[in-house]
Amino acid sequence: MSTPAGGGADRAQASIGELLTDVSRNFSALLRKEVDLAKAELRQEALSFGSAAGMFAAAAIAGLLTLLFLSHALWWGLSNVMDQGWAALIVAVIWAVIGAMLTSRARKQLRTINPLPRTRQTAQEIPDAVRGR
Repeated sequence: MSTPAGGGADRAQASIGELLTDVSRNFSALLRKEVDLAKAELRQEALSFGSAAGMFAAAAIAGLLTLLFLSHALWWGLSNVMDQGWAALIVAVIWAVIGAMLTSRARKQLRTINPLPRTRQTAQEIPDAVRGR
C-alpha cells in the first residue's frame, strides 16, 4: 500500500517509480523557480542599466548644448585678449576635461551593476543538491 507523494510515515513504503516521479517533479519545479528568479533579477538590473544609459544620454545632450552656447560666448570673450585660434583651443580643452569627468562617473556607476548574482550561485548548487551534498 503506497500513498501519494508526501504521505508522511508511509513514504518509506513508496515504490521506486513514485519516488522518481516525485524527484522529477520537484527538480522541474526548482528549475522553473530558478528561471523565474533570473527573470526578476534581470528586470531589476535592466532598470539600473537604463538609469546609467539615461545619464550617458543626459550628459551628452548637456555637453552638446553647453558646448554650443557657452563655448561660443567664452571663445568670443577670450578673443578680445588673444588670437581667436588660441581662444578656441582653450575652450576645446576645457570641454574635453569636463567630458572625460562625466564619462568616468558614468563608467563607475556601470561597474556597480551585477547581473544575476544570487541566481548564478543557486544554479551552481543544483548539481550538488542532486548528488545529495
